[in-house]
Amino acid sequence: MPEAEPGNGTPAPDRVIEVRTAPATLSTASPAPRRPMPEDFAISLRALRAPDQRINRPGGERRQPMRGYEDTFTDIVDYILRVTHRIWEEKAIGYLYEHYAANARVFQDDGIVYGRERVIADTTQTIGAFPDLKLHADDIVWCGDEDTGFWTSHRLTLVGHNTGWSAWGPPTGRRIVLGVIADCYSRENVIREEFVIYNTAGLLRQLGHDAVALARRGEATPPGSVGEVERTLGQGAPEQLPADDPGIEAFVRRVLHEIWNWRLLDRIATHYAPGLRFHGPTDRELFGRGDYTAHVLSTLAMFPDAAHRIDDLYWMGNDREGYTVAVRWTLDGTHRGPGPYGPPTGRRVRQWGLSHLQVRDGMIVEEWTYSNEFDVLRQIHGELPT
Repeated sequence: MPEAEPGNGTPAPDRVIEVRTAPATLSTASPAPRRPMPEDFAISLRALRAPDQRINRPGGERRQPMRGYEDTFTDIVDYILRVTHRIWEEKAIGYLYEHYAANARVFQDDGIVYGRERVIADTTQTIGAFPDLKLHADDIVWCGDEDTGFWTSHRLTLVGHNTGWSAWGPPTGRRIVLGVIADCYSRENVIREEFVIYNTAGLLRQLGHDAVALARRGEATPPGSVGEVERTLGQGAPEQLPADDPGIEAFVRRVLHEIWNWRLLDRIATHYAPGLRFHGPTDRELFGRGDYTAHVLSTLAMFPDAAHRIDDLYWMGNDREGYTVAVRWTLDGTHRGPGPYGPPTGRRVRQWGLSHLQVRDGMIVEEWTYSNEFDVLRQIHGELPT
């Protein structure tokens, strides 16, 4: 593996990873067919938190080439942190005019939001519902450069009190502690596309609402397609991924494919650490391989024809320090089995989500996965349009 230039977080010139084409339903508008992955953590949230960095103050020496970005930003991680903080905590909502494209596409739990004005309206309503909202950055995975643009996956925790009206009704006064992941594509100081999961089912639970009851009151959101789920070709087996393909990306793709498409749950014992920690949708906290295996089994039991695909994947790190991997994925299936979503309905469902995986010594040691679980409940229980 080529060595990175010392301390700048930039991969060697020949360290470029092919971007696989995403399905049309969740495709990326980003134009670059190739993008570099950082092979160290010199530019990362952990580095910004070091004593010699300036996480709480603007300015400083530019740490990576960022053509078109404001001089105040030192690197792409600093950019994401400061823009988010200013908009959400300082409540400078109009800052979105400077940092979101007019035709920005934002994929949320339940669909696509087109245009900057809608983003501004939604942000205003959310802050209005939680005026004391604080955003705690947990990690930012990034890749790219000033030529291709930058991809960032921002995992954060929202903390606040529901003292204003929200889409779910009058204020409850309850405190929320909510995990969120937001994947953005930005170029020359402007965010052009975003995929964000707010863990809405978890939010509703914390506010004291019954997510299933709310799902039944609304109209069922269409899954996007109603044809047969294609997990295998004809009567054959799922695709085989090369077992000897080296590198962290091949490892993660192979692990997820073998577990979710091949149903080889014994791979969990092979590729996940005994002390695995899993943070999931609707505030699930799982510990160890047994809990995680039961979680996968429960999902596959509800959707026996489930097909998993990776829509995007990028990473940072190396064999010595470990890797942090950001994955955007889709799971299509038909609700034909029992489980926590209620009795089988036979409805076709599309679940999508964002994950962060911590990989050390060839094992996944921690996973954060949030998905559109409330929207899945609406697909299953909502009123079908007449």
